[in-house]
Amino acid sequence: MADDSTTLLVQLAGRMLAELDDLVATMNAAEIEVAPGLAADRAIAEEVAASNRANVEHVLQSVLADPQNMTLPRPPGEAYDVIRTVVRRGLGLDVIFQSYRRGQTVVWHRFMQLAPLIAPSGPQLVEMIDRFAAVLFAYVDAALLELVAEAQRLREEMAGGALARRAETVRLILDGAPIDERVATGRLGYELTRQHTALVLWLDGPAGDNGELESLAMALARSVHARQPLTVAAGVRTLWAWIGADDASRDALKDVMGSAPAGVRVAVGPTLAGPAGFRASHTAALVAAQIVGDNPGGERLVTFADIEPILPLARDESAATRFVAETLGDLAVADERGERLRRTLRLYLAEADNASLAAARLHTHRNTVLQRVDKATQRLGYSPGDRRLAVMTALEVAHFVGPKVLTT
Repeated sequence: MADDSTTLLVQLAGRMLAELDDLVATMNAAEIEVAPGLAADRAIAEEVAASNRANVEHVLQSVLADPQNMTLPRPPGEAYDVIRTVVRRGLGLDVIFQSYRRGQTVVWHRFMQLAPLIAPSGPQLVEMIDRFAAVLFAYVDAALLELVAEAQRLREEMAGGALARRAETVRLILDGAPIDERVATGRLGYELTRQHTALVLWLDGPAGDNGELESLAMALARSVHARQPLTVAAGVRTLWAWIGADDASRDALKDVMGSAPAGVRVAVGPTLAGPAGFRASHTAALVAAQIVGDNPGGERLVTFADIEPILPLARDESAATRFVAETLGDLAVADERGERLRRTLRLYLAEADNASLAAARLHTHRNTVLQRVDKATQRLGYSPGDRRLAVMTALEVAHFVGPKVLTT
């Protein structure tokens, strides 16, 4: 009977691993429901998703490795990443308890849905359920003990430090809490009453660290003749920054990105004044990062002004996908050729149908632009001028949002 239940348990663990994407998505949604702070922006939401995936893989792989004598693995590195971000952002530790217990419930519910399909009835089903329950609940209990201890250690380490005071002061300003501007300026070493341009910097690829982001934030500040930027680590691969400059030229910022490390991307908020501007510019930069963040092949520096015209549509993924497909037709296909034709037509229309100006921006020949426009028009099935506004809007959405709104 033990051998039978072991075989069945291995089969079930394998099936749950095969359906891991769906399980993790369900966990993410359930945890965010009880702890909305874990989805405050793209950076922390991605860390939570990575932690959920790694935790489930740890449990299921332990079942597959030795189903007769399952040992509890230690929490994965991704789980500690979330803990560090929770501490840095001043979130309460209750979000960790709530999210882990809710995630545990989702995994257990999925197991109980699948178990009768693997072992319809009998002692094998009961034994299989008992054994999985033992490892799942023991793992979550042990993980919470380790992670909360790490969070407390980090808090003690940060307590009284300059980084802790900076992070706490920034959080108070972003929350709109009453704080004297002179006190805040003293704590931050950054003039709060002046003009601010907020940045969200993040790493798309597996390489790199926040040190690269700090260096880039400094280079971006220098490019607009600003002093050292105010920076706050917002995750293991995300940095929030504010540049104190009266004119943060997009062209100057974009020039810096030409020599920036691969995989580094930046979203830029508008330049606004005072504490209210500090908050509003940051909110706008977060929105821009959210819109373009799942498009790793997109532009490396995007401003809120770039995406503001398409914002209402871009925020609704299903509506955006439908609009792009209906407007662009065969030009909405997510392949390399389609991308080249969309990019050419987008710049051609932006330059008022001037092929020479579009060619200069694309670093190609005027005749090449005209040939691509002709091929793009064939894919559209109608002249772009017949529906100029709709076509330009659809091209902007496809350009900034990326593959999520394209057809495969």
